[in-house]
Amino acid sequence: MMARRKKEGLSDKHIKVLQVLESYTEKNGYPPTIREICDRANLSSTSVANYYLERLEEKGYIERDRGVSRGLRVAKSFAKGVSEQIKETVESIDELLSIPLMGRIVASEPVPFPTSDFNPFDSESGNINVAKSLLPAQDVRRGNLFALEVSGDSMIDAMVNHGDVVIMQPATDVRNGEMVAVWLNDKDETTLKYFYKEGDQVRLQPANPTMDPIYINDPSTVEIQGRVVMVVRQVETH
Repeated sequence: MMARRKKEGLSDKHIKVLQVLESYTEKNGYPPTIREICDRANLSSTSVANYYLERLEEKGYIERDRGVSRGLRVAKSFAKGVSEQIKETVESIDELLSIPLMGRIVASEPVPFPTSDFNPFDSESGNINVAKSLLPAQDVRRGNLFALEVSGDSMIDAMVNHGDVVIMQPATDVRNGEMVAVWLNDKDETTLKYFYKEGDQVRLQPANPTMDPIYINDPSTVEIQGRVVMVVRQVETH
């Protein structure tokens, strides 16, 4: 299987990442960080960058030392190894999944939104590309995934920070402990929290020790819009 994978062609994005790694190392005398690769290769997150680096490592184009900072090195030159493969392949359409970015969801106290023509999230905000291999296979097969940008810090202990993007699977019935986007229809408010059904009430639990849980005495006012299946960390820019 590994030998067969090494014969596969490289996509345009693979080539771009390899170009960045090779040119940066040649210019500076040391390899770039993953965040620098994201910036120079126009990738949406470090998760996507890691996906391409892992594939390049599998194909034998790079070597990685995960115990060392900037532990990347080119094992097979772009000029020598990639140009011939460009002639043999085009980018696989199955490699990345384009997920619509539907707007923002607050990870703080619930906030109101306009009540006209209900749509809990802004629409037409663009798309985010995510490697299919990073998503649960059942969610990829099920489809209908959407993405929301997180505003607030109530879920920081769940490694969901302000500015991150959560990939959501539409759902109306979830299990206790799942992270969900909810609409509180009696208040016209939305929020991102852990969901717990406890007897005749619902607890919306933040993942921040400085914040208190939200208790909803009437579960019928809680409308679940989706559950989180993946968090995409955003690249910090300076």
